[in-house]
Amino acid sequence: MRSWFASLKVYRDPRILAIFCMGFSSGLPLLLVFGTLSFWLSEAGVSRTAIGLFVLVGVSYSFKFLWSPFIDRLPIPILTRRLGRRRSWAIAIQLPLMAAIFGLGSTDPATHLGTTAALAVIVAFLSASQDIVIDAYRIELLKPEEQGAGAAATQWGYRLGTLAASTGAFNAAYFGGWHFAYTVMAALMLVGIASVLMTREPAVAATSLPSPGAKSRGDRLRVWLRESVIEPFADFMQRRGWIAILCFIVLYKLGEAMAGAMSSPLYQELGFSKVDVGDIGKLVGLAATLSGVAIGGLAVARLGIVRALLVGGVLQMLSNLLYIALLASGRSNLMLAFSIFGENFTGGMASAAFVAYLSSLCNTAFTATQYALFSSLAAVPARLLAAPSGWLVDHIQWTRFFLLATVICLPSLVLLLWLDRRFGVETAEAVAPVRAR
Repeated sequence: MRSWFASLKVYRDPRILAIFCMGFSSGLPLLLVFGTLSFWLSEAGVSRTAIGLFVLVGVSYSFKFLWSPFIDRLPIPILTRRLGRRRSWAIAIQLPLMAAIFGLGSTDPATHLGTTAALAVIVAFLSASQDIVIDAYRIELLKPEEQGAGAAATQWGYRLGTLAASTGAFNAAYFGGWHFAYTVMAALMLVGIASVLMTREPAVAATSLPSPGAKSRGDRLRVWLRESVIEPFADFMQRRGWIAILCFIVLYKLGEAMAGAMSSPLYQELGFSKVDVGDIGKLVGLAATLSGVAIGGLAVARLGIVRALLVGGVLQMLSNLLYIALLASGRSNLMLAFSIFGENFTGGMASAAFVAYLSSLCNTAFTATQYALFSSLAAVPARLLAAPSGWLVDHIQWTRFFLLATVICLPSLVLLLWLDRRFGVETAEAVAPVRAR
């Protein structure tokens, strides 16, 4: 057995550094169309109802499984011959993404809100597509025993990317305005582009439309569609309780998503500056999230997936009450830090258990497509069901809104207990027999 010291050597591998940089590139665009953009819109005088509806611009994150089989299996003819299938798709997405981020920062939401929304939609779509490529790249680039280090590198890179898009963007906007801030963010996409160009193509067999065993072009297309698109979903639908499982996936993060959608407008209304939110809130939030993820992983190992999901879900639910405490305290930097720490720590803890649960549902014959489906469904609350958050605040005010966001967490916890008692949810095999490909 290798010692702990010997195991640490994997982090010196250049591939791990490349994956860290790709994770940074993956995390960077997210807040540029959500939290950071929400603060900018609020500062520009956009209504709370409109800000809430901006959650819809990220619908691509929820439905990326629809086009993931094409990115996963189809080559880009000219680029693929030079760069390989994974690297060609990465570059073909990252360059337009960099341009779209710059374009988004060049708009004026106060006078041309529709243009801002359209470019935000484009950024979100390209960002979701980049995630598909990066996930496949990471899995194929590393050996099975290196996947843990790759996941850790991705998580740290992703979190630093969100830090740059929050703290970095807020401070850049403070000194040079929002156009300058988004220009800097666009330039930071070069980190991911450089890491892709400097890393070799994963040594996997090329998979594209031509399929052995099929005679005509139409037959080859039908075989490809069946193997790439239909079979992964048909496999999951054969499991007992699959509808209830999907409902749980959709509901588990709903309360957190509702509260989080209105957090930036709340901070702005309470009088916190961009520097307050950037330096105090986001730095504390990053430390809290990473700590929560670590504790959540330990909870899964010590308690099992179900109990870890339950504990994380309860704490995540109760963290919404911290917003009410922040409302009562007013413009208190200490309470802002405490509120964001609690929100991010419990969210990170619940997320670690949730990712473990989603992973346990995957049939290894269809891991990539099924995980894309599950992660997309998990993102639905943050994109669709949380969209009326601004409208709700306008009609029931802040305190009742956060109480509602707290209560809405309960159905998922009840459903979790029912699923565990009826089927068991520790592994895919416990949910139902898994069909071999």
